[in-house]
Amino acid sequence: MYEGVATKRFVQPDIVVTHFHLREGDRVADFGAGAGQFLRALSRAVGDEGRVYACEIQKNLVESIGKLIEHERISNVDPLWCDLEHNGGIKLADGILDAGMLVNTLFQLEEKALALSEMSRVLRSGAKLFIIDWSESFAGIGPHVDAVVSQGGARTMVEAAGFTYERDFPAGEHHYGLAFRKK
Repeated sequence: MYEGVATKRFVQPDIVVTHFHLREGDRVADFGAGAGQFLRALSRAVGDEGRVYACEIQKNLVESIGKLIEHERISNVDPLWCDLEHNGGIKLADGILDAGMLVNTLFQLEEKALALSEMSRVLRSGAKLFIIDWSESFAGIGPHVDAVVSQGGARTMVEAAGFTYERDFPAGEHHYGLAFRKK
């Protein structure tokens, strides 16, 4: 994921996605999909009957994701330009998703509560939400030390947005993984 740094230290999508317990046919969103590092693993997890929505605010990355899925012939991924920090900014219908994930993005959000509310809007009741973020600032990679959202802080924030904490899971060194369920 980060060139020049031993990858064993950081989030590995193929491993992390196994902790999501996704099923064939699930509809899942990668909120803040970036360059699409998780899309292959998510695509395989939900199978041909499932859908993956790659939600990203940077239009150039949405275009790159489009080229990636075309090049790799991934037929169950839809790249979407979305703004998590605006009401209606995720271009999906209410309650359509079975799961969502937010990887290395929580610390970047200025309007965290609004973004969590917007994610909740598109998740059905009982849907899963997975938060993976930096547990610390590490060697100039990731957030500035002042921007790190602690695991406890993230849990409190997500629970305040109407989710029930279920468990934590290993997400790689310098990261934490939290699993929630929408009430």
